[in-house]
Amino acid sequence: MKLPRLLIAGTHSGVGKTTVTLALLAGFRSQGRRVQPFKVGPDFIDPGHHQMASGCESRNLDGWMLGAFLNRDTFQAVAREADLSIIEGMMGLFDGSSPVNEIGSSAEMAKQLNAPVLIVVDGSAMARSAAAMVFGYAQFDPQVKIAGVVFNRIKSEGHYQLLKEAVEKETQVPVVGYIRPEPELTIPDRHLGLRTALEGQGLEFYSNLVQSTINTIDFERIEQLAHASPEWDAPGFLAPQRSAESGNKPIKIAVAHDPAFSFYYPENIALLEQAGGTVGRFSPMKDPILPVDVDFLYLGGGYPEVYASVLEQNSSMRNSIAEFVRQGGVVYAECGGLLYLSRSLKDFDKEVFDMVGVLPCKAVMSRTQMTLGYREMTLTQSGILGEKGSRIRGHEFHYSHLENLGNVDYVGKIFDARGKDCGGDGIMVNNVVALYTHLHFSSHPQVPVDLIQAARDQREKRTTNYVRH
Repeated sequence: MKLPRLLIAGTHSGVGKTTVTLALLAGFRSQGRRVQPFKVGPDFIDPGHHQMASGCESRNLDGWMLGAFLNRDTFQAVAREADLSIIEGMMGLFDGSSPVNEIGSSAEMAKQLNAPVLIVVDGSAMARSAAAMVFGYAQFDPQVKIAGVVFNRIKSEGHYQLLKEAVEKETQVPVVGYIRPEPELTIPDRHLGLRTALEGQGLEFYSNLVQSTINTIDFERIEQLAHASPEWDAPGFLAPQRSAESGNKPIKIAVAHDPAFSFYYPENIALLEQAGGTVGRFSPMKDPILPVDVDFLYLGGGYPEVYASVLEQNSSMRNSIAEFVRQGGVVYAECGGLLYLSRSLKDFDKEVFDMVGVLPCKAVMSRTQMTLGYREMTLTQSGILGEKGSRIRGHEFHYSHLENLGNVDYVGKIFDARGKDCGGDGIMVNNVVALYTHLHFSSHPQVPVDLIQAARDQREKRTTNYVRH
């Protein structure tokens, strides 16, 4: 099977991988190509920009959370519908969950997908040294094929030609373009990374990116590199399976989606649907109340701290969610969703805003207390997430902590990628589970099945009580 593909990697974080990726996605789209984006690692923000640039939903791939088989299966499932696939790496090419092996790195993903690598180099202050850098990356692991180089932050054609000559004389790697350092082509960032696509400059940004790079990037050569990918050795695609309960009335899932809440793995949503749910979106910022007849509420991560004032002002929505919880509704909340369900949220400027108030805690933002890393959760009790002892993988990334905790009942313990105990996570109140860890359901597909079943049980209980009265 031919699946043209190219992994965009960098020499280090901040080198410009996302800018190059978006330029390629938008550029190929403008040429009429259906280009499928992917993102290596636990990232929600870059995939949102991928979708805006390409018109296709971006998928996450992760060596530590998912493993080789799931990564290959996820890739094949959507890449086979595309003309070519662009995979944006994470951090530096060889950076992962450990300093002494490749687990979780872009290099590991390149091997799992047998994908050639287009490496991005910041050439702004380099000349012949660029050749030494590319040579080193190309030789570090012979199993990782460096197929081409794109330079970023190059002010002139003359400088680019100097770099191109140096690299191509000393290595076998072709140089296929460059990007100028234009401020209007830079996406603003904040404490968790880039601003989200929902907050961005709109489609005009991606159009401008294409116009700026059409004469500096060799799109034809890059497409040839993608088509030169080795033949895909199909792992055996796993067709989606509906749950045994799928003949019943679907469970209505309300997913929070607006600038305050937009961090979701597409596979989590898909697996909930396969388990028997139907998904609809709502906005905690704008909508007055929850959608009618909701059975299950999914509050993802995002930036509630940035939009805390708007969330506080929408008291009718906060009251609607609180009533849903009082009535026994099933709620799954991650990170930003946890903050929103707390009693209050203190932002970076120390201003305090009222939140939903169903969790016995106050959320506090702090620029000096960053929590970041892979996590594996082991359930310490059975409940709506599944059976005691189940292990689910995900990641944690936040600048907040909880204060004034009451009697907290945690559903599990979390450990980092090296097995270090990171404490309890998953506050449980009634049928609410709110946790800091962003779980990837593909790492334990029984989780969405159990969540849907819990929502079905609660719906039946409410129906029975209504009939009795």
